[in-house]
This record gives sequence, C-alpha cells and structure tokens, in this order.
Amino acid sequence: PKPPTSNVFLMFGAKKEKKEDKEDKEEGKENDETEKKDNAEGDAEEEVDVHFEPLVHLEKVDVKTNEEDEEVMFKVRAKLFRFHADTKEWKERGTGDVKFLKHKETKKTRVLMRRDKTLKICANHLVQGDYELKPNIGSDRSWVYTVTADISEGEPEAQTLAIRFGNKENADKFKEHFDEAK
Repeated sequence: PKPPTSNVFLMFGAKKEKKEDKEDKEEGKENDETEKKDNAEGDAEEEVDVHFEPLVHLEKVDVKTNEEDEEVMFKVRAKLFRFHADTKEWKERGTGDVKFLKHKETKKTRVLMRRDKTLKICANHLVQGDYELKPNIGSDRSWVYTVTADISEGEPEAQTLAIRFGNKENADKFKEHFDEAK
C-alpha cells in the first residue's frame, strides 16, 4: 500500500500511477461496498433498545429573583456605563433590559438592569428625590446621573452612571418614568 501523501508528490513531477494499479483499486472499492452492505444488515439485527437511569435525582428548585413583590412600570433596552474616578474614564457595565420596579407594599421604585444572556445584575438602586438626570454631552439618547447606594456589586456604594438608549424616544420615556418615580 502507498502512503496517504503519495498524491502530494504527483503535484511536484513524480511518476504517475500505472493504469493497472487504478483498475485494482476500483475492484477493491467494489468489494468494500458489498462488505459494508453485509455489515449494515447484521447491525440491524444486533440493535438493542437501551435505557439509562440518572444516577442522581435532582429536585426542582424555585428560583427567586426578589421581583415577585414588584410591578414592572417600564422596561426598555439600554447600555449602562460607570464612571471610575481613579482612572477618570467610563467603563461599560453591560447591555440589557432596564426596568422600573415598584414595590406593591412600600410603593418605592427601584431601577434594575440585568445583562443579556448571563442575567447578572449591573444596576440595582432605589430612585430617590435628589437624583437628577442630566443630558450626556454630545448625545441626545443618553443620560448621566449619580446614585448614593447602588447595590449591584454587593455592598452599597455611590456611583456615577451613564445610560444610553437605541433612540431619543426611549431616552425621553426613561426620563419621564424616572421623574415620576421620585
């Protein structure tokens, strides 16, 4: 038998195969095909119905998002940025749906934003009366505001956030709902 790389050498001027060798190969292919058909028929007879049982049985777990006692007042897609005072630059926090959630009992409204796909929280803070949305310089579809206690990363901390929307209409609706929630 020839090594599988023999065709490579043909490109560089090696001797061509003889016609007899080609005919022998074709006969060998026909024999292989008949053997495969015989094997396929034998495999059908040996096929067995196999059933697997799981080794560990897991019980269903109810996932709580802590949004069960809240009503969605407004929901829109946006991109959130956080200002880092140390480096004096904006860092992207995530892209996803931002929601205004109003608690059914306390009537307090909070802003909650989860990243697409991972659903990790990137903004979670109450809307308070002293928060003010300011237009972002150079864009009519984004707002900048400062919060005193954003708890998206665990501990409450003061942050300056910028939120950008797909169009001006969504940005204006966000401002309306933000002002209503104060």
